[in-house]
Amino acid sequence: MGIGRTGDGAMGFVTVMPGPVTPGPVTPGAMRMSLMAVVLLLAGCNSVAQIAAVVTGGASGAATGSPAVGFAVGVAVDAGATYVLRYYGRSRQGAEQDAIAQVAGELPVGTEAAWKIEHTIPIGDEHGRLQVVRVIDSPLAMCKEIAFSVEDGKGDKMKRAWFTSDICKQAEAWKWASAEPAVERWGFLQ
Repeated sequence: MGIGRTGDGAMGFVTVMPGPVTPGPVTPGAMRMSLMAVVLLLAGCNSVAQIAAVVTGGASGAATGSPAVGFAVGVAVDAGATYVLRYYGRSRQGAEQDAIAQVAGELPVGTEAAWKIEHTIPIGDEHGRLQVVRVIDSPLAMCKEIAFSVEDGKGDKMKRAWFTSDICKQAEAWKWASAEPAVERWGFLQ
């Protein structure tokens, strides 16, 4: 043993290191790795759940020493993260659809107007133009067929993609007529 330290009597090694270890300055390499990790997480929403599952499953497996526990934790995290991401994506998609339907509901046939959405988290705020193509009046509901664009970029570099959908009047508000539009625009959320 000795005074002021703990040792391994049989081997004579110091088993406890004295004093705290203070971190040094952040190196550019560490900053690049952190930035790359953030970019990877934000680069594709499709892979965020899998990345989180691999990290947590690996950490759990290493901490417990059991690959089965790591695998189970990874599968659970993947399922939970996928659910949360899809729920969040659907809520943003619903807000976008409601914004388009609200503007289109007030328009007569053949007129064009601008639409835009400003999300709570200001990432992916969308805007474009829309036009009411025709009114579909049936005994069940008053509906409209619309064509709308989504604009990306500004000035000469702006790209505009057009889509079609139907909206119907429900009580006092206009709503998207289809639960999930069959267009590529909504990606993996279909």
